[in-house]
Amino acid sequence: MEILLSQKMDKFGTSIFSELSNYKKQKLEAGEEIIDLSIGSPDLPPPSFVMEELARQVKDPSNYGYSLTGTFELHKAVEDYYFEGNGVSLDAQKEIIVTMGSQDGLVHFPMAVADPGDVVLVPDPGYTAYEAGISLAGAQPYFMPLKEENNFLPDLDSIPEDILQKAKLMILNFPGNPVPALASVQFFEKAIAIAEKFNIIILHDFAYSELYYDEKPVSFLSVNGAKEVGVEFNSFSKSFNMAGCRIGYAAGNPSIIEALGRLKSNLDYGVFTPVQKAAALAMRNAASFSSSLRTIYSQRRDVLVKGLQEAGWHVEPPEASMFIWAKVPENETSTSFTYKLLDETGIVVVPGNAFGETGEGYVRIALVQEEEVLKKAAEKLKKSDMFIHV
Repeated sequence: MEILLSQKMDKFGTSIFSELSNYKKQKLEAGEEIIDLSIGSPDLPPPSFVMEELARQVKDPSNYGYSLTGTFELHKAVEDYYFEGNGVSLDAQKEIIVTMGSQDGLVHFPMAVADPGDVVLVPDPGYTAYEAGISLAGAQPYFMPLKEENNFLPDLDSIPEDILQKAKLMILNFPGNPVPALASVQFFEKAIAIAEKFNIIILHDFAYSELYYDEKPVSFLSVNGAKEVGVEFNSFSKSFNMAGCRIGYAAGNPSIIEALGRLKSNLDYGVFTPVQKAAALAMRNAASFSSSLRTIYSQRRDVLVKGLQEAGWHVEPPEASMFIWAKVPENETSTSFTYKLLDETGIVVVPGNAFGETGEGYVRIALVQEEEVLKKAAEKLKKSDMFIHV
């Protein structure tokens, strides 16, 4: 029998992440030492009180039915978290929805607001889930380049008016992945003005909201007019190291939240109740844990940036997130440099063009190893002399 797949599957080819994983596996099997700084998965555990709560709740037999929706306890925790941390007032019942991780929501969201042929404005480079969601919706991406000369912010004034007329959705992500840039209130105000004028919904991905080093990132929902035009997604994966628990949420415009809820009611039966209870506890204790987590990532950033610079690689220290966005030498492409780095040092990073054409000339480095491992990575780079002639 010939297995015929849908045309949509043409959009989901083998990614560079899979190729790198296979190449890394070959190196490991050959007995080579590998330092993996590629995948943005936290290497740290959740807070101990979160693990203890989760362990306690899974022993309760009453917690094994369908949760169907987010619990009121978790919705209230999100409401309080936003008010205390960002000065944003939310209605726990109408303006918040729980998702199975933020990626689940991000991928499905375009299907709730865009029809086939509609335009979605998306950052380039950007998180790969954005384009996956656009493809599933049958919409057309319009890529907004993130360039150094614009502080890695989209140049909203350069978007043609005919594109804005066709656009149904604008996706933003600050602090970003893969580019750890921050957006200002003024930038969000301009985006909101465009959204209002052209009737465009804004989705702001705020997954790295708690991973910052000096300046606290601006919540999109804290800007005047934001709730009239859009929503903000967040996750427990990065802020609380709960990546495997698969829980996130969206907050904002009640009509958009209601539409996403209707879509989700046809896709899943809710997040496991013990996970929701553990997540609510995490939010109620966010201030102290997030502060200690930022200290760890800040120290990792400083150690690795210093080591890379001493090796001759002049990278810019990120202001937020768990990534370094680093230029490759002028005589290399993102992909050729990634494989050369792996071959000569055993260090695994991700080529920037995996996140979009504008990512060419960069690689993404994740701060997902202990300081001693990061120091070892820098030492390996120094010994390789890869930058001696740069």
